[in-house]
Amino acid sequence: MSPLVNFITGCIGLALLMIFTIGLSYSVSTGFAGFWGGLPLNIIVGFVLILALVNLYEETIGRK
Repeated sequence: MSPLVNFITGCIGLALLMIFTIGLSYSVSTGFAGFWGGLPLNIIVGFVLILALVNLYEETIGRK
């Protein structure tokens, strides 16, 4: 596929992943677990999103 198509589909996929994981983390933190109970999940979600962003960069922009 062309680099532009890879970039667009990667951004759409990253946006959907972010919406799902941040929404899940928010619902856990505001629900039964509370902030401190949801903190480990928030840390994991942040780490996973950073990894997904780095992977998107390496597959689209970083590739030469």
